Amino acid sequence: MADSLHAQLLSLAHHVRDPQRFAPPPGIEARRLAVYRQLFFGNVEGLLAGGFPVLRASLGDTQWPGLVRAFYAGHPCRTPLFTELAGEFVAFLEAVGGDGLGLPWLAELAHYEWVESALLLSDLQEPEHDPAGDLRDGVPLLSALAWPLAYAWPVSEIAPGCLPTHELEQPTLLLARRGADQQVHFSRLAPLAHALLASLQARECSGLQHVQLLAEAIGVDVETLLPQGLALLESLRKQGVVIGTRLQR
Repeated sequence: MADSLHAQLLSLAHHVRDPQRFAPPPGIEARRLAVYRQLFFGNVEGLLAGGFPVLRASLGDTQWPGLVRAFYAGHPCRTPLFTELAGEFVAFLEAVGGDGLGLPWLAELAHYEWVESALLLSDLQEPEHDPAGDLRDGVPLLSALAWPLAYAWPVSEIAPGCLPTHELEQPTLLLARRGADQQVHFSRLAPLAHALLASLQARECSGLQHVQLLAEAIGVDVETLLPQGLALLESLRKQGVVIGTRLQR
């Protein structure tokens, strides 16, 4: 009995997700199946439209439903939580890309829109730290709610009627941060600031070592870059992007 019920439910789920590939289970009238299909797809489409308003508007009524249907039918979601559906959609777009639709910026725009909701819903806690720690010799810590971002496309400028055709010569460098007002703020970053934040995100070492790594990467003497790098760290601390230094054990 249990095996039979499981098989029937699985057959129903396959049909509701992808009625073009999977036949309906026996014993359920077509009218009821149509209600199930419309209800489930409508819920998913509505949630995604709310989470990706620019993407939805840019694709319009022709391309957007097809994209959602492809995700709905083919993406193996790993979570039952509706709050994580947007992240699954981004993962799907990153896997399939947008070249097939002639929209190579698709995944990056989706990621850019997802970041806002991800930061708003994040329950990440700041690690223990010394807010007044020495940023030169201590280990500077990036706030868990401050994310440096880099995109090949001008994601912050994409809109219906303003769709890019070529990647930028220089990447779009941004900082997304949830502030004390519980709102997510985006700001442009200079290349040095982005490189420093990306370094803080990738490794734990002293501020001096971070600047040394950056100096090596751009081919300048560390003593030339050090004053600017330390001043930038202090500025980031005042903004709450750098929360201080790691506590000494």
